[in-house]
Amino acid sequence: MQGEQNFRARTVVFEGRMGGLEAFEKREEDMNRRSLLTRSVPTMLAAALLPSSVVAQEISLKELVGSWIFVSAQDVKPDGSKVDPWGPNPKGAAMYDANGRFTFMIMRSDLPKFASNNRAQATAEEGKAVAQGMIAFYGTYTINEGDKTLTTRIEGSSYPNLIGGEQKRIITSLTADELRYINPTTSTGTKAESVWRRAK
Repeated sequence: MQGEQNFRARTVVFEGRMGGLEAFEKREEDMNRRSLLTRSVPTMLAAALLPSSVVAQEISLKELVGSWIFVSAQDVKPDGSKVDPWGPNPKGAAMYDANGRFTFMIMRSDLPKFASNNRAQATAEEGKAVAQGMIAFYGTYTINEGDKTLTTRIEGSSYPNLIGGEQKRIITSLTADELRYINPTTSTGTKAESVWRRAK
């Protein structure tokens, strides 16, 4: 009889321990779920708010001030096809100062050297290659945060037809390190999509 009572007592203790273990495991599982949810919700929210390709945070157009190095441009023809007018490894720089003045230059990296070694004695072919393979101008500029545009007023240019006129660039992205814009009307009659990186 006493042995049976001891057996029952041990069984109750064992079952009590098992119940406590199950309760502990359940509490631990609940905590893990809450922890996972706590970690996952901000991650999911951040992912939902980010664009499909993660990019650096955009900044005010006022941060355009500084020096930029040309990376690439593609001319978009009326039929939608794209061409690279500047060839491989193009060169270029643009500088926008805080007083509203700018300089701008892009050129091909494969411009021919003049056989005469004299700038005033270029052959017709050499002169044509240089005229078609580079553009440079300077003047004043303004920015419009509302419609994301950069407007330049050109005072001097390697292409004289631009002098005295204005050009607009539609800024599609500006971060601390990268500038992207569209030139709706280039000097060759196309639309251009350009990329620049901030000079270091």
